[in-house]
Amino acid sequence: MTTGTGDSTAPSSPVLRDVVTALEGLYPPSTAEGWDAVGLVVGDPAAPVRKILFAVDPVAAVVDEAIAWDADLLVTHHPLFLRPVHSVAATTFKGDVVHRLVSAGCGLYVAHTNADAAPRGVADALADLVGITDRSPLVVGDDGDGVVRGIGRVGRLAEPTTLGAFAERVAAVLPATAQGVRVAGDLDAPVATAAVVGGSGDSLFDAVRAAAVDVYVTADLRHHPASELQERADFEAGPGGTATPFLVDVAHFASEWPWLAYAAEDVVTRLGERAAAGTGEALGEGTVTTRVSTIGTDPWTARVASTERETDRPTI
Repeated sequence: MTTGTGDSTAPSSPVLRDVVTALEGLYPPSTAEGWDAVGLVVGDPAAPVRKILFAVDPVAAVVDEAIAWDADLLVTHHPLFLRPVHSVAATTFKGDVVHRLVSAGCGLYVAHTNADAAPRGVADALADLVGITDRSPLVVGDDGDGVVRGIGRVGRLAEPTTLGAFAERVAAVLPATAQGVRVAGDLDAPVATAAVVGGSGDSLFDAVRAAAVDVYVTADLRHHPASELQERADFEAGPGGTATPFLVDVAHFASEWPWLAYAAEDVVTRLGERAAAGTGEALGEGTVTTRVSTIGTDPWTARVASTERETDRPTI
């Protein structure tokens, strides 16, 4: 996806500090989790920005894409440095990323958990694609700092369907990955309500149960949490009851990639709102081009289907 155009009569391009201001307006750093590392990682605030590439991960292949496209800024969802470091020497793979970006004149900005919860953020983008309406945050709370954070989304499906048909829709609208879509539950069971969390979501099982939804879409589901959720659902449903929520597990990368298109559009719009707010000339429209990376950064590259099993092995 590419938005924005350029011509010689358009207003001057924004500088990096303008783009950072726009991004922080969309995804306030104060709403990031306390353990997170968001914001500007690389870049001169006074440098002009004409091209912005959006991607999930700041990995070498994405940096190659940014440099080849002559991007002035790379915006990623996942941080390059989630933990403190004492060196960014080019002798390390992350240090090499920093040096290559600096040499190419390309900045790096991270919007992570602050983008998860924001309006038109990761959760909303995922909810839109899978068809959740009349929705609200799955969890609303703060870390004692007075900043409200809304995690995930929960609501009704646009049309009731079956678990199998819903899982097929999820597979169709998200980027293809080696994992595909895993499902826990009866494929013929009816589903009318759903919850979504982009990225790793098994820590929110209690909230999903409390929301009483039919199906939960998230990523990185582990054996023990998923198994215990199903056992608890079976127990609480009782004989003849329906053990919900059913689970739809997608690749981490796939669950977060849809947000990039929203971010690419919204940052240009936010730059253009400067004039309307009386804070300066309009920037962005006609001066900034944005692109969503189509490089798959899911780490898994293949899946081998199970073959015919011997009689002493379990069949699922």
